[in-house]
Amino acid sequence: MGKLTVAKVKNAKPGIGKNGQPIKATFQDGEGLFLNCAPTGAKSWILRVQADGKRRDIGLGAADVDGAGREAFGAGDDRLGEASLMLKRSLTLAEAREKAAALRKLAKAGANPVLERDRKRKRVPTFAEAMKAAHEALKAGWSEKTAKAFETSLADHALPKLGALRVDAIGSAEVIGALAPIWTEKPMMARKVRSRIGQVLAYAKAQGWRAEALPDVRELRSGLSKQKAGKHFEAVPFIEVPAFFAGEYAKGNAAGRSALLFAILTAARSGEARQATWEQIDLEARTWTLPAELMKMKRPHVVTLSDAAVALLEAYTPEDMREGLIFRGARGKPLTDMALSMIMRSAGRTETVHGFRSSFRDWAAEKMPTIPAMVAEMALAHKVGTATEQAYLRSDLRDMRRALMDAWGRHVAPQLSGVADNVTAIGKAAAN
Repeated sequence: MGKLTVAKVKNAKPGIGKNGQPIKATFQDGEGLFLNCAPTGAKSWILRVQADGKRRDIGLGAADVDGAGREAFGAGDDRLGEASLMLKRSLTLAEAREKAAALRKLAKAGANPVLERDRKRKRVPTFAEAMKAAHEALKAGWSEKTAKAFETSLADHALPKLGALRVDAIGSAEVIGALAPIWTEKPMMARKVRSRIGQVLAYAKAQGWRAEALPDVRELRSGLSKQKAGKHFEAVPFIEVPAFFAGEYAKGNAAGRSALLFAILTAARSGEARQATWEQIDLEARTWTLPAELMKMKRPHVVTLSDAAVALLEAYTPEDMREGLIFRGARGKPLTDMALSMIMRSAGRTETVHGFRSSFRDWAAEKMPTIPAMVAEMALAHKVGTATEQAYLRSDLRDMRRALMDAWGRHVAPQLSGVADNVTAIGKAAAN
């Protein structure tokens, strides 16, 4: 039994120094537990333990002399419910003894009792709070669009179910509950939300707010319905592209039609072609340099222009008018995506403009076997290789990409490439 009693704790007073001024007084209870009474009269509990051969004094909290069991979590937290002893900052004598016993046991087991005390004192945020913290910490490495999508998608599809839950209480069941309403109805969005929930929980774990492993993706799949297979962009078979190109080229050089043909020759995305400017084009070097803000990967990209692409540009715009947007819509503004899609519809095609990139990729795989697949991927401005391979690959393989794009130009538009017929000189293209 300890030496202190509830009455002794309540009546403890500071000591008196030689000069008659109050000084700190310490009262021993036993087994390393002490009550400190400061000169001001404030009382607190101290645990003295031996750890790694050294004596350590560990603060347990203020003395609750009234026995009211007051709890102080800090930061106005009123959501944690009944607190554990490690969370309590004001302790009765009985509580101080219990808390001291728990920390003393940890010290004897070789653990660090201070770290354990502080870990349990740390306030665990809700998912909504952790989401805001993660967004603030990670957004510097994202584009503005990505940062906005992160917030919006989670606000719409995760916060209704997870927002009020503490991040250390979220497991597979809770994540499945949040994803279920959109898993089959909006599969692409659901997968993005799943990934972003994982980002928030991973950030929370890194901050020490949760100790459990992140919900396993396989467990999540097991608890959710099977999604329908995703649809790819419909693409014109590459063997049909030359006839389509020739038919459209013969109709004249309207802005939308010319932009579409330029996109086909360069295997570019619709938006990249529609926003192309003459300042990005170097006809002498036969290159088109796209700035990072136009690219999906947010990295600058250089397209090598084939003879056919150069001929198309030169025929479309007189030399003295080559400035600003190349393909202009109404009032000199960029064309809309619909403008290019309408060209496809008027030609009786159901495929997408984006699908011509797949046409190019299929053609490269089947008709240019001597050119490595990585070259075609780089021509499409795709990320290639592992992180290690990317670190060592400093070349953009421009010469090989030029050979590939030149051959594609001859295949698609022999009439603009100085080729008598539509036979691609594969061996010659690969050797150039």
